[in-house]
Order: sequence, then structure tokens, then C-alpha cells
Amino acid sequence: MKARSEIEAVTDRIRTRSAKTRQAYLDRLKAARDAGPHRGTLSCGNLAHGFAACSIGDKQALAGDVVPNLGIITSYNDMLSAHQPFERFPQLIKQAAEAAGGVAQVAGGVPAMCDGVTQGQPGMELSLFSRDVIAMAAGVGLSHNMFDAAVYLGVCDKIVPGLLIAALTFGHLPAIFVPAGPMPSGLPNDEKARIRQLFAEGKVGRDALLEAESKSYHGPGTCTFYGTANSNQMLMEIMGLHLPGASFVNPNTPLRDGLTREATKRALAITALGNEYTPAGEVIDEKAVVNGMIGLHATGGSTNHTIHLIAMARAAGIQISWDDFADLSDLIPLLTRIYPNGVADVNHFQAAGGMGTLIGALLDAGLLHEDVRTVWGTGMDGYRKEAGLDADGQVIWNDAATESQDRSVLRTAADPFQANGGLKVLDGNLGRAVIKISAVKPERQCVEAPAMIFHSQDDFMAAFKAGEMERDLVAVVRFQGPKANGMPELHKLTPLLGVLQDRGFKVALLTDGRMSGASGKVPAAIHVTPEAASGGPIALIRDGDMIRLDAAGGLLECRVDADEWAARTPVEADLSGNQFGMGREMFHAFRQFAGTAETGASVFSADL
Repeated sequence: MKARSEIEAVTDRIRTRSAKTRQAYLDRLKAARDAGPHRGTLSCGNLAHGFAACSIGDKQALAGDVVPNLGIITSYNDMLSAHQPFERFPQLIKQAAEAAGGVAQVAGGVPAMCDGVTQGQPGMELSLFSRDVIAMAAGVGLSHNMFDAAVYLGVCDKIVPGLLIAALTFGHLPAIFVPAGPMPSGLPNDEKARIRQLFAEGKVGRDALLEAESKSYHGPGTCTFYGTANSNQMLMEIMGLHLPGASFVNPNTPLRDGLTREATKRALAITALGNEYTPAGEVIDEKAVVNGMIGLHATGGSTNHTIHLIAMARAAGIQISWDDFADLSDLIPLLTRIYPNGVADVNHFQAAGGMGTLIGALLDAGLLHEDVRTVWGTGMDGYRKEAGLDADGQVIWNDAATESQDRSVLRTAADPFQANGGLKVLDGNLGRAVIKISAVKPERQCVEAPAMIFHSQDDFMAAFKAGEMERDLVAVVRFQGPKANGMPELHKLTPLLGVLQDRGFKVALLTDGRMSGASGKVPAAIHVTPEAASGGPIALIRDGDMIRLDAAGGLLECRVDADEWAARTPVEADLSGNQFGMGREMFHAFRQFAGTAETGASVFSADL
């Protein structure tokens, strides 16, 4: 079924807006394709260095120009649960490549940091910019021009966006993303949230909190809640860069290993040396990007992608905006309830039908572009599949269930959890912001209350502990944008705001920082642009000003007399404490040159 006309209209305006930059990108892609990748263009000295450590057989294969060579870009480290399983993947890929008549080499490693480890810590101020570092590190690995395609091993928050920016920069190379999968389910998410809130209220101690957290995050694999990491996996599948059904298979299982081998075989099949050449820069086009936005809305995905997806699209010459997100959100119903927008985790989603059932539901309702190019060699219709193993242990793909196996987790478009995706854009005299309301009760979606201003999470927490926040308020946490301190996620605020709301107060958050999907049940206007460090209007707010946050009306306003508002000058903050320590001094140039949240908050933002 063709996508509905309203979706086509959004896609057409993106295509029109991006016409010049997309064509320039495609011209660069063609030039790179025509120039290589051909190892024959390397000098004998170049080539000898490139395969010096290979086996004799691989050297003989790579000496010519007829055997495809896969570059592996890996984010493996053994501290982070989501990336620890990748330790085994390069060997699996090399064995599968050899069996299929190809060669694979680890082209390079990229850093992978975890916001779960750095929440509320100085290291969190490196987190967003690590995405651009990952893109550049992957680019260094691929710059050797030894490869006919690349496979990307990455899962979490900034890693997949950074890897995709690199894959699109080297868009003449085919690219397949290979996930590690989620850890098995542990402590239920609603119980974890309950204990976090009890700790915030001082009703349980740190020992109880640590026990609960350890039972939640307990083994190899991605965290099971639906944050940015699992939103990444959904995106790679619905945008056609995964094999069908690959996103949410647990690590260290025969099916996970089988999918990794199949991804290797498929990557070899789609190089320019064969008949199915599928460059990454042609897979990711305007329709694929719109499909990504649709998937985020249908699943209640992370609001971080109102930054990341913009940056990824720009790497392919495609310009999307928050208004595109908002207009599609009005069209796309919410089809899943996964924590923090429900109590289930991604393993429950997978058991209910997973991506195959979700994609089928969207296609049947005309809510997804089917006519796209994918690494699987089909349109989106080829992703109505569920991966499994046959009696011989080989991967097979069966038709996914057309009906959800658990309607408390996954539904069809005819019977959604809510009529829209729950993402709104707010505009007003305070600038622009995004808000996610899929977990916010309707009666909480409009708040008008006095501002209480903070310039750090620690100041906020101190005021809460001192009992100074026992009233209606809009917490304004500013100087948290990319130029100020790298735009850290403000997860520490969530339990405390929830406590105040549960005590009957009208509360909301207003910040130029990030909250991801963790804003949950409290209305939060996030990513405010322009940010305070750029002199944005959020820096004009004074304690006690009446702030109106109206999600339904799309309004973000400071209710101050217009003449007084015009006469105010932006407050400045002492940001020297954010400039040094835990590596922050090395990121000065990133803070200085970072673009706005709405252009991807990237040092590459000025490239279009």
C-alpha cells in the first residue's frame, strides 16, 4: 500500500528543501564510487601495509581486485553491557566472510560511552560530542580505501548515530549495521522506577537502590528499557540497514550468531563487485528518513533523535526539522507501550511480534513508505519477517504475525494506544523546544506556574532536599546546551520532579539540555533553542516569572509585559567549572563550534 498523501506531502517538502544539498551529496557519492574502492589504485607499498597481518590466503585474495573485503568498524569494550558481546563478532564475521569467498578486516575501533554510567557526572558533558568523535574515528578507519563494504558494530545512544554519520560520509560503500541485542529481562521497570522514587524521597537507602539497579542491569546486552539505544535499533531496521528481525534478539544465542553470519554474507553480496550494489548513501534517502521518524512516533522512541536523526540525515544531504517531526507525530498513532511509556521492556515487545509485526501494521495502514531501498534487497514489505532457526541451525525468515501476541505491549493502527505519536514542538517568546507527552496525563500537559531557576542539576537537587520546591513551579534548568557544557542528559531531575507531581503540585521542566525519553510522566520542554549560552530568551527569565507550557497549544511563553521583556538583557553564567576535568578541556572546540539542537547539535552542523 502506498503511504498516505499526508506522509507523501511531508516527504515532498523535505525533498524540495534538500534538493541542492542532496544532489551535491549524490554527486560526491558517484565520484567516490567511480574512483574506488579498488585496491588496485593503491601502490604496492600501500597494499603491502594494508594486508601485512593477514593470512597468506587473504593476502593472495586482496592482491587482486575481484574478492570483496569487508571493513569492520567496532565499538567493542568489555565495560559496557551492550558492547561486550561484540568481542566475539569480528571472528564470526571473518569466518563467515571466508566461507562466502570474501575477506574481512577490523578497519578500526570507536569509543563507546554509556550515559547510564555518567549520569550526573562530569563525563556526561562529553557524551553528546562523543557522537561526532565516533563518526570521525570510523572515518579514519575507512580512509585506508581497502574496503568494498563495511559492517558496523554498535548499539547505544551516540554510537549508532556516529557510525551512521560515518557510513553516509563514506556513502559509496554498502553498509550493514549488526546489533548485539538486549540483555534478558531483569527487575521489572515499574519496580525499578518505584524504588528510584522511594530513594529520592529518602524512604529507602542506597543499598536498596543499588540492589534494584543491579537486578535491572544484570548481564551482557542492551538495557531493556526503550531509551535511545533500543530506539537506535528500531531505526536501523525500519530504515533498511539491518537484516529483517535483527534488532531485538538476545546476545550469545545461536540465532544472534546466525544473524551476524548472515549479515556478513549479505554485505559481501551488495558490493560493487557483484550484481546487487547497494551503497549506503542511496539506502538512506528522504523516504528512509521519514520512515525513521514514523518509527519513532509509532513506538514512543527517544527524543534524543530529534537531535540525532537530524544530524544523521544531514550527513546524506537531507534537511529535516522539528516541524517535520511534529507534523508526522500528528499522523502516526502510538502502537507500543514500552518503558518508560509503559511497564513492558523490549523483550516483551519482541515476544509480542517485534519489528516484523510493527512494520506490517504501519504498512497495512498506509503509514510507511514501502518503496524504499534496503540492504536486504527488498522494500519495507520484506521486513514483515521474524528471524528463526531451522532444524539444521540455519537462519530462516518466517512471516511475522499480523496480530499482536500481547495487546498490552503492541497494537495495530486500527486500535492504537493513542491517536498520535506524542511529540510536540513548542514555540513562543522563549524560543523553540520539543516535548514528549506519550506518558504525560492529559490534565498535566498544560502548566502555568512561577519559574524557579537553576544553572545545574546539583543546585536543583539541593533546593529539593532543602524543601524549597514544595509548590507549583516550572523548573528552569538552563546553561545546559551544547555550547554551554555539551548538553548532558538531566536524568537526576526525573525522580524528584515525579515526587513533587505526586504530592499534588503542578510542575514542569524547561531546559536547553536533554532528557531523552526519561522525562516520563512530568511535562518537560527540552532542547530549548536558542540556548542560554548563545543569549537565547531562556536567559531572560527571572525567578518568579510566570511560565506557560501548553503542549496541546504548542506554546512556550514567559508571561511578562512586552516592554519589560524587550528591555531585559540575558543573564550570564560562570561556566568555568564545565571547561576542565574528566577530559572536558579537550572538547573546547566542540563546544565553541557546535550547532543548535535543531540542526543536530554537531560540529558538522555548518556543513549544509
